[in-house]
Formats: sequence, structure tokens, C-alpha cells
Amino acid sequence: MLIDTSGFFSIHDRAEKQHHRAQELYQNSQSRLTTSYILAEYVALALVRGLARKRVVAFSEEVLHDESVEIVWVNEDLHRNGLDLLRQRPDKTYSLCDAVSFVLMRERGETEALTTDRHFEQEGLVRLLVP
Repeated sequence: MLIDTSGFFSIHDRAEKQHHRAQELYQNSQSRLTTSYILAEYVALALVRGLARKRVVAFSEEVLHDESVEIVWVNEDLHRNGLDLLRQRPDKTYSLCDAVSFVLMRERGETEALTTDRHFEQEGLVRLLVP
């Protein structure tokens, strides 16, 4: 499964209403995939939502060292492919981070995302954290 920004936030913040479900899905997953864009977006989201910088940085470092999480570092081709998807979906409000995730998931044959983001469903993917 792809771990999206909201998935990481749900795992990390115990006050998040999806925390226990996110933890369960994360622990039971055979495949954990994310991108460098998601990791960057997570830091911004966590800080805006008031988590302590020290906690956010520590969690981010844990993810970087977690060998069970495959981090795809976004290169120029993946970035351009994400932009192409945005161009093809002018009626959607996807971010570039979302578009890159959708492209990567299709390339890898992944269909499930640890996320609360409805945009994944709009692209025909499975959102595992439904409010």
C-alpha cells in the first residue's frame, strides 16, 4: 500500500480519530510505499496542525530509517508524469503530490492507499481510512 501524508499523520498523532485504524493497517501491511514528496508534505501538515517540531523531525527520521518502508525519491520523469496527469484532470483539485502518488501507484500495480484523501477514490484507487 502507498502511505500518503494523512496516513503518516494518522499513524503519528494519537489524537487523530483514525489513529488506531491507521496503526492496525500499517502493522498488517506486507507492502509499504511512499515518496519524497509525501514525506515533505507530511512535515508541513504536521507543523501546521500544531505538532511539536522536535516530534515531527524525529518521526520523519524514523520513517527514513524504517527498512520496511520503500521511499521513492521523485525524479524529473516522475515529476513530469505527475504534471501530465494534472493537465489531464482539469476538473480535479489534486495536488502535484497526489498526482505523483497516483502515477507511482499505477506503475507499481498498487491499488490501496493509507489515506483519508478522497482524491484517491476519484482516481479509482482504494482509500483505506474512510472518515
